[in-house]
Amino acid sequence: MDAIRNPYSPGAGTRPPELAGRDDLRERVRVAIERIRIGRPAKSVIMVGLRGVGKTVLLNQMLLDAEASHIRTVYIEAPENRSLPALLAPQLRIALLQMSMTEAAKDAAIRGLRALAGFAKALKVKFNDIEVGIDYEPEPGLADNGDLEGDLTALLTQLGRVASAAGSALVIFIDELQYVDEEELGALITALHRVSQLALPVTIVGAGLPQLRGRAGNAKSYAERLFDYPEVGPLAPDQARVAFVKPAEDEGVVVDADAADLVVEVTKGYPYFIQEWGKSTWEAAQDDHITQQDVRAASATAVAALDESFFRVRFDRMTVAEKIYLRAMADLGAGPHRSGDIAVRLNRKSQSLGPIRSSLISKGMIWSPNHGDTAFTVPMFDQYMLRIMPGVDWEPPAQVV
Repeated sequence: MDAIRNPYSPGAGTRPPELAGRDDLRERVRVAIERIRIGRPAKSVIMVGLRGVGKTVLLNQMLLDAEASHIRTVYIEAPENRSLPALLAPQLRIALLQMSMTEAAKDAAIRGLRALAGFAKALKVKFNDIEVGIDYEPEPGLADNGDLEGDLTALLTQLGRVASAAGSALVIFIDELQYVDEEELGALITALHRVSQLALPVTIVGAGLPQLRGRAGNAKSYAERLFDYPEVGPLAPDQARVAFVKPAEDEGVVVDADAADLVVEVTKGYPYFIQEWGKSTWEAAQDDHITQQDVRAASATAVAALDESFFRVRFDRMTVAEKIYLRAMADLGAGPHRSGDIAVRLNRKSQSLGPIRSSLISKGMIWSPNHGDTAFTVPMFDQYMLRIMPGVDWEPPAQVV
């Protein structure tokens, strides 16, 4: 079929043609944002889930939903090597400049820009990656003590006053939130706690891997009362079917029911995989008609595409020891697995594998759903490890202890 018309869009955060199965969560976030705009209490939202479930897509859609309602938004993605203040400062400056155009909020916004100048200047020594334009001189004593927790609280408090004066709300969207340093995450939670106490219209909508719930709790014990943690998982079968069938039908293509059923089965409902299978199936089909045979013919291409992109980019980030650890996990099956069982498979003691396991958690490759358990954060990664490291050459010698 015509490649130009192919509606499927596998990619990092690329919006699928049909955002199926997420309407309830979008509405939940919309209601929370509108509540804080009118001064009613509402928890911030942190979506958690494995790779490939569409958290980034959903986060971006929620941002568009908010902007359509004239909510001020800030969007950042937290990489592993940048500080939270460095990521926030430039975006908060833009938000303040935008809100300063509202006459009723102009004076508060100017004070907010002074607070931001003091914040950046005072924390530059500790976080030397902070780079932000300075529009006004700092106001002495305003967010300039050099203490991240106190200064961020003062800054977000002032931002809340600006948003309130503008008749709006400020929503900070943060992707890959699990990569934020625990101390910095604790400071952000403290600041949100204070603006919530003051009923100021500032909130966070974040997304990250499942371990984020535990990290937030470790950073501040009251985080569980400040945030809702909706879990974003694979689509239910009927939703997955819609995500595959509707984009094709919108292009005038007939999709056989058994073809759709097979896609749901092989992708296990993971949105990214549905897009990959959809793209490959479209390329395999003929005459504006998708059959089960087309899906079967496309599966090898879809798996190869995942291996070269979705899986490989994560595999290449790991050390040899980390790859062997994950290969041992894969040998045990999809998981979760007891850490002791992985150690036995590697002929090692659990304690000696602690640093490797911790490194893999920090890289976002594994997480612990329960104490002592270890699971992949990437769906079907066990199958990939079996393909990329076949045979037994990876196995350590039996005498290693």
